[in-house]
Amino acid sequence: MEKAEKNIKKSIPVKSGEDETKEQVIYGRNAVTEALLSQSGIDTIFILKTSGGMGKILALAKEQDVVVKETGEEKLRALTGPNVKHGGVAAIMAAAEYSTIEEILDAAAQKNLPPFIIAADGIQDPHNLGAIIRTAEAAGADGVIITKRRSASLTSTVYKTSAGAASWIKVARVSSLAQALGELKKHNIWIYGAEADGTPFHKAKMDGGCCIVIGSEGNGLSRLVRETCDQVLSIDMYGHVNSLNASVSAGILIYEAVKFRRKD
Repeated sequence: MEKAEKNIKKSIPVKSGEDETKEQVIYGRNAVTEALLSQSGIDTIFILKTSGGMGKILALAKEQDVVVKETGEEKLRALTGPNVKHGGVAAIMAAAEYSTIEEILDAAAQKNLPPFIIAADGIQDPHNLGAIIRTAEAAGADGVIITKRRSASLTSTVYKTSAGAASWIKVARVSSLAQALGELKKHNIWIYGAEADGTPFHKAKMDGGCCIVIGSEGNGLSRLVRETCDQVLSIDMYGHVNSLNASVSAGILIYEAVKFRRKD
């Protein structure tokens, strides 16, 4: 067995904007396989496009619903370091444990309150996602739903930006947000999407069970997600700038919902 494949965990500095955080990265086929077998909380696996012989890793990843991304040599070197034998595969460990939608609904039931959920439709900036999670937890939301593809995940950057809130609020990761929202609607949860051409948010009565969906930084809500929403809301703009940061928009709508949930 190659020495590199004995390395189960290694903290690798990874640049993210102006911050430098420590991602828990493992690399080598044996190391990644063992991590999967022990269900050690892998967030994402990166496999070199030209690599073969990854059948067992791919099968275990599929079984555990772990995201797998094909990548190039440059990305793997950035993750593992320039002088290691990575064996064509590396994995990033999740900074916090993922939950399920059922667990989020159970958390709401235990509070004896209508469910209050935030969903991120393809938020790719980890700082935005971390800020949304932080606001959701501060506002007493029951959970946050994110997508597996084209989205930031619970990396250490997200965890750090959330100021540790990712440890206190349940975060579910789904393959299809539109399908997940459809399931929420079966529990009498009203789905509110955020979009520039929607109804002004102050005209909405956000009482009862609700899920606020924030679209991606560049494209907003995806088509299927928007079609699933019961109502699309906008935030009034009075200045020269015609848009807000995704996490700022989330904060405004989250606390608008809080106004209807307060009992005092």
